[in-house]
Amino acid sequence: MRRLGTGIGWRPEIADAVERMPGIDWVEVVAENVCPGHLPDSLLRLRERGVTVIPHGVSLGLGGADRPDEDRLTALAERAEALGAPLVSEHIAFVRAGGALTASPHLEAGHLLPVPRTRDALDVLCENVRIAQDALPVPLALENIAALFSWPGEELTEGQFLAELVERTGVRLLIDVANLHTNHVNRGEDPAEALAALPLEALAYVHVAGGFERDGVWHDSHAHPVPRPVLDILTDLASRAAPPGVLLERDENFPEPAELERELGAIRAAVEAVTPSGGTAAPAAAAAAGGVAVLAPPRARERLGVAQAAVLSSLVAGTPVPEGFDRVRMGVQARALAAKRADVVAKVAPEVPVILGEGYREAFLGYARVRPMHGGYRRDALDFVGQLLKTGRPQDARVRRELRQWWLHRAGPAPRSPGLAERARTLLRRG
Repeated sequence: MRRLGTGIGWRPEIADAVERMPGIDWVEVVAENVCPGHLPDSLLRLRERGVTVIPHGVSLGLGGADRPDEDRLTALAERAEALGAPLVSEHIAFVRAGGALTASPHLEAGHLLPVPRTRDALDVLCENVRIAQDALPVPLALENIAALFSWPGEELTEGQFLAELVERTGVRLLIDVANLHTNHVNRGEDPAEALAALPLEALAYVHVAGGFERDGVWHDSHAHPVPRPVLDILTDLASRAAPPGVLLERDENFPEPAELERELGAIRAAVEAVTPSGGTAAPAAAAAAGGVAVLAPPRARERLGVAQAAVLSSLVAGTPVPEGFDRVRMGVQARALAAKRADVVAKVAPEVPVILGEGYREAFLGYARVRPMHGGYRRDALDFVGQLLKTGRPQDARVRRELRQWWLHRAGPAPRSPGLAERARTLLRRG
């Protein structure tokens, strides 16, 4: 496996700081946030300096019951080629459910949700991974995710699940030590036991991130400093196999560059505490083997699809929580999904919270309780504003008029009121 070194997640908000930051060997970019033909100048300058750029996908949903979407695979492949990436990464998660496979409404989570560690789920995941590998021009690495809830009736531990996945597909692993900590707090899983079972010879790189605990639940926020327990798990991993690369993730609430540099220093120290300088990672023998092609049993997709649709419907559409699930934790997850929708819609359609002011969040969360997302976040923004206008809200006629102008500008047959977006941007800058 190619040695990457120390990296940081590239985000537009910290692009300038990343360019000036010493000791950055590579960066990771959210694949869906860049366009191959219009790469940000900052990424181009980093590439010209020899900094490796790896696209990190969030929307494939390889752990879902459906086969991977060809258009999404093509898009990920295009980004890998445009960035000259040595590999791409995604998640072991499902992000949508329902549809033709289950003859039920198509639903989107807007976030990464855990797959059940069952034989059916593993069979489907392995087949989906092989489909993705065949479509991508570079190796694929998959990340373990953080979870707020557990599936009842699981048949494998996380370590066993990932080890068999690697054996059967030859896929590489992206181990997120912050997610191991999250699952320790939320699901009582021992990070050391998980690491002991993992095929670390397949390790591609490592994620490190921060979060916070509230009411006994750990939230993987990517918006807080990296805590000591996460660094300790990193040290444990490094004692077993020198990681080819380690990356700091930060998505929100960005601190000053000096603070990011201190966190990167702490990450280096956690690795070097047990790894001699210049040490090499274990050879990726399992990843290079190519795996064994095994198709999922014909009914496995249907069984998994029904189970995932029931779970997602309970989280985003208010249907009853399926039997065997912790209702309190499912409630926490449902609220977290709605809050994330509100946050992301505010980013992709920043004019809307400017127009609505302090009432935006309450209004959106009320809408989210009764209207599941089904077409992505931009469609969600349009649907939200459309619902407000349809129900005659808010009462302020001026606000309704500006919302209507925004909606027509975004959804109408031809763009209108171009000045509205500029006004919103001006207000945002002032705020």
